[in-house]
Amino acid sequence: MSLIDFLLYVLAGAGVGIAVGLSGIGGGSLMTPILLTFGFPPHVAVGTDLLYAAFTKISGIFSHQKQGHIDWKVMLRLSAGSVPAAILTVFVLNRFFTGAHDYSTLITTTLGIMLILTAAVLIFKTPLQRWTGQGDRWVNRHVAPLTVAAGIVLGVCVTLSSVGAGVFGTAVLMLLYPFFSSGKVVGTDIAHAVPLTLVAGGGHLLLGNVDFALLLALLVGSVPAIHLGAWLSKYLPDNLLRGMLTLLLLSMGIRYAFF
Repeated sequence: MSLIDFLLYVLAGAGVGIAVGLSGIGGGSLMTPILLTFGFPPHVAVGTDLLYAAFTKISGIFSHQKQGHIDWKVMLRLSAGSVPAAILTVFVLNRFFTGAHDYSTLITTTLGIMLILTAAVLIFKTPLQRWTGQGDRWVNRHVAPLTVAAGIVLGVCVTLSSVGAGVFGTAVLMLLYPFFSSGKVVGTDIAHAVPLTLVAGGGHLLLGNVDFALLLALLVGSVPAIHLGAWLSKYLPDNLLRGMLTLLLLSMGIRYAFF
């Protein structure tokens, strides 16, 4: 990797970091498509992005724990489904495919579908929040097994696409735990995303799907940029930014899922 390439990837990391800080949209939703645009193979883009996500979220655990925003019981329920599912997914990729080129199409298709669903969650966020505020439902009476089941789905999808640990984890918590404050939803989601992305990223590392020079460049750019984005969010209209990013995610999702 040349110095110019390294600086380009630092800028890419900074751009995603600012977007995450401004909007709260998961970095995987933006980073993996950007890496594919740069010409990285799908398995390298996903594997590197998973470890990038894990490292950028670790610091969030400490700050949210200090504020009492993490429900560890719920986090463990999600992890009970997602972590074994991630391990099993990596095992299937290693056991039933002869090489990364054989599952590249699976990765890009899953990525496209997850990006479309991510855009849909962002579009229908307000009705979703309104629906979760309703009274006693069947969901409330079976919340524990449903949480584990949701974790299984997240484990598979995140391992294959690196997308979902943020936006979809948040949506799951909003649906299953409507009494959670917004801070607890975010904190619990981040706490769950760290072991999931670490295990999934570690699996891709064993498969040889991680570019360490790229990972370093992304971290150098994004870590300070996330804080800059959070500061800028006080001065920019949130709805406009989210609308633009939603359209971007939707267009990229259609591209990777169907073309």
